[in-house]
Amino acid sequence: MSSLFSELRVRDVTLRNRIAVSPMTQFSSPDGLVNDWHLAHLGSKAAGGAALVVVEQAAVSPEGRMSTQCAGIWNDDQSEALARIARFVASVGAVPGIQLGHTGRRGCVEPPWKGGGHLPDDHPDAWEMIGPSADAFGGAMPRVPRAMTHDDIATVTRQYAEAARRAREAGFQWLEIHCAHGFLLSSFFSPLANRRTDAYGGDFAGRSRLLIEVFEAVRSEWPERLPLSMRFGVTEFAPGGQTIDESVELARLLAPRGLDLVDVSFGGNSGRAQTPWDEEGFMVPAAQRIREEAGVLTAANWNLADPVFAEAIVKEGQVDLVMLGRPMLANPHWPVYAAMVLGEARPYDMLPVQFSTWLNKYQRSRVNNGFGRVVADAPGDAPKAAE
Repeated sequence: MSSLFSELRVRDVTLRNRIAVSPMTQFSSPDGLVNDWHLAHLGSKAAGGAALVVVEQAAVSPEGRMSTQCAGIWNDDQSEALARIARFVASVGAVPGIQLGHTGRRGCVEPPWKGGGHLPDDHPDAWEMIGPSADAFGGAMPRVPRAMTHDDIATVTRQYAEAARRAREAGFQWLEIHCAHGFLLSSFFSPLANRRTDAYGGDFAGRSRLLIEVFEAVRSEWPERLPLSMRFGVTEFAPGGQTIDESVELARLLAPRGLDLVDVSFGGNSGRAQTPWDEEGFMVPAAQRIREEAGVLTAANWNLADPVFAEAIVKEGQVDLVMLGRPMLANPHWPVYAAMVLGEARPYDMLPVQFSTWLNKYQRSRVNNGFGRVVADAPGDAPKAAE
């Protein structure tokens, strides 16, 4: 068996392989409510063989959304809608996960297909944004957030804890805190966005303080038996940002507090970042460093679509989990495709029986394997159509 298809046990949860569906914001949740779109979107990936399916960033408050159409988990109606997703994902053998977040100064935007910029101050749906400092992100996001008070910080920390409780009650088995991509926690960690001079700014201890407080609040509401991960923005790919050394140290501080895995991504706090978008697996070296130096499990994102490459980074101990976004949008059965490429003997066995029964029965017959190649005729009688 290839390493990519080996199990991974984290606390009391066992992943059937090392393939996870990365949280992807769909901008399709009026009033913060997930709906049929999300059931089809996430259900197809769960039924396609992924081990872990993580629901998109769910805002811990209305002001924590990216847009008016983004998912939330600040009320019970939203958690009930999310529970439907969790139930289905679990029913087909995948582990249901959810990501909690607050977008801070990068919120209050239009969907990307409408430009993705800030809603103007006088827009009827606009809200006041908050951040570590009164500095705008810039570019298409020119609005200046209000610098958070200590009362604001206490409120947001409590909102994260309440969201964790709702995620638990909704039946999720894996929880992730979003601390990357320029969103609120990421902006506190980055010296490019955090210009505070109080206990929540300045040196590493100050910039990491809110992250640690939020993590502890979430862990207090999240069952000991279930995994808790955090998506780190480990580098800005821009001068003056946080360092990977600081992310290693943050992981070291959080591990004894109950951190199970670091989901490694970029900071996203600078519009002038030189992110190497065309480089295969460009976050893998950082993930390997955190894994080796902090002694925690890691996952990598970005440009991991080649199954041979994904297999190599797991086999060589660079990462423990491969997070896939766009490859799973293009092909919800990417795990089956990867299993074929890597020579797994029975690639269809990871699928629900409603699929695997017929695919296994006729896989040696003249049927399209689902990836553009027709399998050669097998000897014997022609197969009968599925009834």
